[in-house]
Amino acid sequence: MITTSNSSALTSEADIRNIEGNVQGLKPNQLHRLEKLYQRRVPPREIITQELARQLSEISSEINRQVGVLIDRKGYVEHVMVGSAHSIMLPDLKRTRVGQGRFRGLRCLHTHLSGEELTQDDLSDLALLRLDLMASVDVHQDGLPGLVRAAHLLPGARHQKESLDPTALKSGDGEQETWGFLEPRVPSQLNVDFLDLISSLEEEVARARSLRGPSDQRDRAILVGVTTGSAAAAEESLDELKELARSAELVVLDSIVQRRQKLDPRSLLGKGKLDELIIRSLQLGADLIIFDQNLTASQVRVINEATDLKILDRTQLILDIFAQRALTREGKIQVELAQLKYLLPRLSGSGTEMSRLMGGIGGRGPGETKLEVDRRRARDRIGLLEKQIDHIRTGRQTRRTRRERREVPILSIVGYTNAGKSTLLNALTRSNVNAENKLFATLDPTSRRLRLPRDREVVINDTVGFIRDLPPDLIAAFRATLEEIESSDLLIHLVDGSSPQVESHISVVEGILDRLELGGLRRLLVFNKRDLLSADEIASFERTRGAVVISARDSSTLKALIDRVSDLLEHPALPPQMPAVESAMVDTSDNQVESKTG
Repeated sequence: MITTSNSSALTSEADIRNIEGNVQGLKPNQLHRLEKLYQRRVPPREIITQELARQLSEISSEINRQVGVLIDRKGYVEHVMVGSAHSIMLPDLKRTRVGQGRFRGLRCLHTHLSGEELTQDDLSDLALLRLDLMASVDVHQDGLPGLVRAAHLLPGARHQKESLDPTALKSGDGEQETWGFLEPRVPSQLNVDFLDLISSLEEEVARARSLRGPSDQRDRAILVGVTTGSAAAAEESLDELKELARSAELVVLDSIVQRRQKLDPRSLLGKGKLDELIIRSLQLGADLIIFDQNLTASQVRVINEATDLKILDRTQLILDIFAQRALTREGKIQVELAQLKYLLPRLSGSGTEMSRLMGGIGGRGPGETKLEVDRRRARDRIGLLEKQIDHIRTGRQTRRTRRERREVPILSIVGYTNAGKSTLLNALTRSNVNAENKLFATLDPTSRRLRLPRDREVVINDTVGFIRDLPPDLIAAFRATLEEIESSDLLIHLVDGSSPQVESHISVVEGILDRLELGGLRRLLVFNKRDLLSADEIASFERTRGAVVISARDSSTLKALIDRVSDLLEHPALPPQMPAVESAMVDTSDNQVESKTG
């Protein structure tokens, strides 16, 4: 708190207020005049009065520094700031809550000593702090006020040429502008009704939000990718992140890619790009931001404090999808274990990260902080879940041993997520396993019996799909499920042949199988979605890879696959990826299915 020692200008303790910013070197009389600004009041419908403009410009000219005030909608001065000759620093307003569809309820009025336009910093502060208005007052050499230049935020759905007051706003060329500018005028001629302007803008923001519809409660997200490599590869990865977001029932509003020489350890993004992201999220009304990279706890905290939005990274999004899709007790255990292992090192003291998974935690122990309690509880829960996973693994091993004793061959369908594995299982066994055009539509493993030609019975497993950068904790948690693959006599590696990332998808699946020490199992490469491929593409897959090309939705294309599988099971030495020996013609309609699980 700043006090004055000038006995001729006594001020009661209640009237003395903080002067924020660069006050070093100011005289007591100047500090007192700055404090007196708190006593000014602007009529609510006016942006600024001639008297306040003159008072600001006189002090600013005398101290050769920018001077500013933040005024609420009732016209009262809430903050007084002093900057340098070229800029001014606004106070931290994070304590002030901003409701959805509303601005902050404060407008910033400050001086410009050189008569310049509103700067990019001014406009960024307007957007980042969600102020009602940003205005500058030109200061003449004689200390008198000149033109007032003002700008406000435009709702994200508006174009600048469609502004509320065409006579008052300068038109812009941008297709999606952020700011509307009032015509520069001297304070006495600035006759815009401020409350009407702000009310109209907020109504339009609310109207844009209401277009969601009362039943559409999905979160709105902006996707962000930061790369030090190829921008094209980052775009591909972001396209996949978009599919993940769609699978999580999110609405993707926009996506941003930044290429950097090296990642910013503090916020991943550079400061300029982070500011751009914040402005974009305000424009579009985003609820959360999803990063394509995994974030550290400190990065999440920094970005969250800057944006005031929920922050997710790629792993969290995948875990959320798994949590939504897990239906069986086994699946829920595996997902919760993966979530806890991911969250444990990221507990930073607030404890809020654990609220969804560990609600109802009891009181803390003697001498323990809340953070220590959360960590201990998380470790205890992880230990319990791992024991349950071991029990599941033991049960699966018992069933596998029983099948092996009966000498029933086991097939497992593996592949990139959304390649069509469940659809193929349904087509082969006439089952009704859930199959959707979404990533990770299948989480809980499914086994079905299939009778091949020549009266040979096999068990066929549908497994969880793989994806690039699959979280290690998720792989570890699903180890019991993936061990079903280990005892397989043959893996059907199903690939979406229509995907532009075919080679990448094959490489990812092969890499994960190697990490699981399953790379030595025999594999048959099968390309799905034949109906979306050209004749040349089909011929190329068959000729260069010795693969089978099918459409899981067209049973007439499955005969070649069934014949190849039969031959490979009967001739264990036969290379899976070479054209199979000529097999007898078999009517696939004779296949018999037992609907019970294996």
